[in-house]
Amino acid sequence: MQQPVQAMPESVGVELMIRAVIALPIAGALGAALAFRPARRGTPPRQPAVIQTQIVLAIIGALVMIVVGASLARAFGIAGAASLVRYRSKIEDPKDAAVMLAALAVGLASGTGIYLIAAGATVFILGVLWLLESLEPEARKAFTLKIKGKDVDKLRSRVGTLLRGKVPRFEARTTGPDELAFEVSLPIKTRTDRLSNAILALDPDGKIEVEWEEQKKD
Repeated sequence: MQQPVQAMPESVGVELMIRAVIALPIAGALGAALAFRPARRGTPPRQPAVIQTQIVLAIIGALVMIVVGASLARAFGIAGAASLVRYRSKIEDPKDAAVMLAALAVGLASGTGIYLIAAGATVFILGVLWLLESLEPEARKAFTLKIKGKDVDKLRSRVGTLLRGKVPRFEARTTGPDELAFEVSLPIKTRTDRLSNAILALDPDGKIEVEWEEQKKD
């Protein structure tokens, strides 16, 4: 019959909690020092998501070591649990992979009865992620906006005025008399249909067409 998991003695839990309160911020600070190290000339720019992931991984590493302690059984348990993780879909943000590891570490802490560590680490990691993500630039998508129609070039200035009032970033492309094209960068939550309706309203005869083509990332 399977034995129930027993919680650690209260004194041990408090001791580990004090250790975590000291270790996790130190790990985060040292991870930040590595992530924000000065870039040497000629090195490629670092992506914000990668920098943030390095900081979070340092914190997770400290959490895992607190959970493992000197227990060989826990070390093997973490190795076995980590081997079960499989990424079968593309992960856009590296932080999502780090959060998976954080969830694994918190689950292991809960499973070994270190409930204060599990709860405290969850709150701390959530706070770090909230701070890091609040510093991120707003996510954007790049589009090619095409406006087609006979003599549509006459609407160029009016379309430009409309875009300047609604789109933070856009650039006109060289086009012919029957087509206008713009490179447009929009916040990821912006609805293109509203912009399309505003552009269509510029031609009372309704003889123009509006197309949005999302640019693929390299």
